[in-house]
Amino acid sequence: MMNLRTFFFTIILLPWMLSSAARNGNMESRKPKKEVVTIPDYDTAGDSNTSPAAVPKEEGELPTCLLCVCLTGSVYCEEVSPEMTAVPSLPKETAYLYARYNKITKITNKDFADIATLRRIDLTGNLISEIEDGAFSKLALLEELNLSENKLAKLPMLPAKLVSFNANYNQLKTKGVKSTAFKKLTKMAYLYLGNNELEAIPQLPESLHIVHLYNNKITTLSDETFCPVNNTQYIRANMVEVRLDGNPLMLAKHPNSFVCLRALPIGPYH
Repeated sequence: MMNLRTFFFTIILLPWMLSSAARNGNMESRKPKKEVVTIPDYDTAGDSNTSPAAVPKEEGELPTCLLCVCLTGSVYCEEVSPEMTAVPSLPKETAYLYARYNKITKITNKDFADIATLRRIDLTGNLISEIEDGAFSKLALLEELNLSENKLAKLPMLPAKLVSFNANYNQLKTKGVKSTAFKKLTKMAYLYLGNNELEAIPQLPESLHIVHLYNNKITTLSDETFCPVNNTQYIRANMVEVRLDGNPLMLAKHPNSFVCLRALPIGPYH
C-alpha cells in the first residue's frame, strides 16, 4: 500500500505542485512594484524663523497697498492704522492720492519726486505744518490739491496747472503767503483759504471762479484787489463767488474794490 501511495505522489501530485508554484511565481513577477517614498525626519524645533513667509522684505519695500486700498491709478489711505505719519511710497502710475485724516506732519521734496502722473492729492485732516520747497515742483499734471484742516502757516510754490487749491482751516499768515503766490496760476478756478489768519488778500488770477476767504483777519481792501484801476469798462466775467464773511471788514467802505464783479462779495456791509 505504501509503495502505491509513494508512486501516486511521485507521478501525479509532485508535478502538479511544481507547476502551480511556477505559475504563482510568474504572477508575482508581473505585479507592479510599489514606490517607496522616504520622508525625512525634520527637526522643526529650532527652525521657526526660517520659513519663507517670515523672511522680512528689504527696508522700504513694504508695499503701500498692504496698508491702503490701491485701484488702477488711485491710492486710498484714509485713517490708516497703525498711524501714518509720513506720505506713503506710491506706485509709479498713481494719479489720485487720498490720504485723509492721518498723522502726516510734513511733506518733503522727495515724497512726490518720482510720481509725475499725479493729478489729485487730498491730504485733508492731517497734522502738516511744513512743506519743503520744491515738494510739488515736478507735478506738472497736478490739477487738484487739498491741504485743508492742517497746521500750515506758509505755502510753498504751487504747480502751474493747478485748477483747485484748498487750504481751509489752517494757520496761514500773510507773511507766509507771497502776494504773487497765485497770480501766475492761470488755470486756477477754485481757491479756498477760509479759516486762516490772513490779514490781506493776495493777488488773484483772472481765471478764478470761486474764492473763499471767510473767517480770516482781513481788515481792508484795495481798489485793485479784484478790479484793475482806471478801467471802468472791465468786467471780471469768470468770478461768480467771493466769500469775505467772518472778517473784521466793512465792505460798504470799499465799493471800488468790487465794481467789476458780477455779484457782490458775501460779507458784512454795515
